[in-house]
Amino acid sequence: MASPSGTPTKITQGSRTKGGIGESTLRPDGTLKVTGEFAYSSDMWHEDMLWGQILRSTVAHAEIVSIDTGEALAMPGVYAVLTYDDLPTDVKNYGLEIQDTPVLAHGKVRHHGEPVAIVAADHPETARRAAAKIKVDYRELPVITDEASATAPDALLVHENRDDHHAGHVPHPNIVHRQPIVRGDVAAARERADVIVTGEYTFGMQDQAFLGPESGLAVPEEDGGVHLYIATQWLHSDLRQIAPVLGLPEDKVRMTLSGVGGAFGGREDLSMQIHACLLALRTGKPVKIVYNRFESFFGHVHRHPAKLHYEHGATKDGKLTHLKCRIVLDGGAYASASPAVVGNASSLSVGPYVVEDVDIEAIALYTNNPPCGAMRGFGAVQACFAYEAQMDKLAAKLGMDPVEFRRLNAMEQGTLLPTGQPVDSPAPVAELLRRVKAMPMPPERQWESSEGADVRQLPGGLSNTTHGEGVVRGVGYAVGIKNVGFSEGFDDYSTAKVRMEVVAGEPVATVHTAMAEVGQGGVTVHAQIARTELGVTQVTIHPADTQVGSAGSTSASRQTYVTGGAVKNSCELVREKVLEIGRRKFGSYHPAWATAELLLEGGKVVTDGGEVLSDLADVLEGETVEVEAEWRHRPTEPFDLRTGQGNGHVQYSFAAHRAVVEVDTELGLVKVIELACAQDVGKSLNPLSVLGQIQGGTTQGLGVAVMEEIVVDPKTAKVKNPSFTDYLIPTILDTPTIPVDVLELADEHAPYGLRGIGEAPTLSSTPAVLAAIRNATGLELNRTPVRPEHLTGTQLSEG
Repeated sequence: MASPSGTPTKITQGSRTKGGIGESTLRPDGTLKVTGEFAYSSDMWHEDMLWGQILRSTVAHAEIVSIDTGEALAMPGVYAVLTYDDLPTDVKNYGLEIQDTPVLAHGKVRHHGEPVAIVAADHPETARRAAAKIKVDYRELPVITDEASATAPDALLVHENRDDHHAGHVPHPNIVHRQPIVRGDVAAARERADVIVTGEYTFGMQDQAFLGPESGLAVPEEDGGVHLYIATQWLHSDLRQIAPVLGLPEDKVRMTLSGVGGAFGGREDLSMQIHACLLALRTGKPVKIVYNRFESFFGHVHRHPAKLHYEHGATKDGKLTHLKCRIVLDGGAYASASPAVVGNASSLSVGPYVVEDVDIEAIALYTNNPPCGAMRGFGAVQACFAYEAQMDKLAAKLGMDPVEFRRLNAMEQGTLLPTGQPVDSPAPVAELLRRVKAMPMPPERQWESSEGADVRQLPGGLSNTTHGEGVVRGVGYAVGIKNVGFSEGFDDYSTAKVRMEVVAGEPVATVHTAMAEVGQGGVTVHAQIARTELGVTQVTIHPADTQVGSAGSTSASRQTYVTGGAVKNSCELVREKVLEIGRRKFGSYHPAWATAELLLEGGKVVTDGGEVLSDLADVLEGETVEVEAEWRHRPTEPFDLRTGQGNGHVQYSFAAHRAVVEVDTELGLVKVIELACAQDVGKSLNPLSVLGQIQGGTTQGLGVAVMEEIVVDPKTAKVKNPSFTDYLIPTILDTPTIPVDVLELADEHAPYGLRGIGEAPTLSSTPAVLAAIRNATGLELNRTPVRPEHLTGTQLSEG
């Protein structure tokens, strides 16, 4: 194992090797995915395989009086039925940060759809029928669904006898985490304000809606261990939670990443991983579990719904004076990533603006609603929706252009965040706003043509509900700030193993990491880094597994930064070893081996002046060079639990959007015509992939603006729309034109100067769409998603 790299790597321009950094190389899995040939985890098969099925609770909060598995066990083809009492060790809970989630419910259930029992059978339909025969007697309890019911003096506790490291600083046991941030004197600043605006904002519960439902295959091994093939976002985190429950050392739980059909945070938590392994070890046979879409809505966490109260003040010349805000996030029944989401929501609640005096509080609740955790944007999305609405309110009250008002208050490099941390890399907020405003506007009344109306361009689209009557255009702007990487003192590192050897007379590099490729394109970038640093054309990406050190989670826009940094670091160490071999073999024949700055380019060793010294294949003939090394970003620290001060984040990304919408004000229908984006990416390692990430994040933000919401019955805490029939996501017909202006201002602390990019466009696209709809209708619209009844005043039934 090579020594970890604790220092920033220098910014390089890349080699002249084809397919290196800065080129739009194609994804190796792209063709397979679009042709349907790619093997996802749900496609896995094993001889003599059994099928697993999970029985889930039909109520949200209840005592479990009894569980009768007799009928299920008696069914032909059933090999095992397990409940909480059948778990093999005393470790029966798991969790990302707080181990509060039971493998199977014990004593009571805390949310609709909680796993109660698991079944293994020789056919999936047999497993489903057997699960249906398990009899569970529930004694229902009152449900806790909001802050009022969670913190009332007589409130039931979602978790009795709660004992964890968060309990000491929260005002009630039904609060998972609380983070205040206080700086300056808000009361005095309020006196200086010429205008003050307030707003109450509601952000709906969004689902990650990945297209490949959860699935995995557990195979028992001869040594008593198990090999799990799984679609996940973080192999080593899964391993850390799985092994103790199974009663196995980590080296007997081998994990290999299988094909992942999207993630967006929903695969950071465990789903069926432990269940499949338990059934495989109990039966001695491979066990496969595949969720259907209905189960998937219950099988993973969602984006936290939020209530946000904001107050801003400004002087008459447009300078912000203060911010006072309170953010209440509903974490649902289990903690998941709620503490970290609270940290993000509070520390980024001001947005990319200069505000000296702040009084901020963010909390996450325990309720009986569905568990919520990581989703693209991770707390910053909810805050951005509120603070950007506030910017528009202030600009309107001051009679200022909303873009110019934002630019006047925009942060820049050196600005202090409300946590007291300076932004120590480029923060081109004003420039991004200028650029997005300057982009050409789409033509008016695009639905009109000499051949008649093109209904696809109208609100309502192919439903043919309008031909332009009552359609009004609106334009809106928004900008956001998102942290990159893990924060608040988390040891954020990644590991990469790189090998170089000669195969069939050609130098070949192999890159092995535990990075979960979930569609973000890491497998492409890692090959580009290896080509750039090692000067080879042929690069093999080894399948991700736990036979190499952790790569951390594919989340927080961190993988290109941190695992890319690890690949770069390992390649640099391999390069030095290769050159040392060359010096040993050929140095006596050419003095430049010892005196020149040597580079590897195009399969050759060359001097910095371009003189070729040797073929790489000749240097490596008979030799194999391998290095496994780590890369860490700069350390961070936890926010003070009283004041919120601290250097909690390592990097930031910024994106600005302009939304153009057309609204049928009579029918309450919205058509988003365009979502133009300007974003700083630091360094565009793969321009085509960068564009895809920005457009994808933009589309997810569009979804939560106008259609996506998991609807939970406030009386029963049951999910009312667990299907793509009722939970709507944007299709190609809903997705607007998304022109992108990419800015590259290098961050000197990051590999190649890059900046994480995947999440920032999800922040600003949502409030931009809402701003455009407000501009078209004149309505306040303080919640997401916007529904037709919000635009027409018609109240529709929730049934």
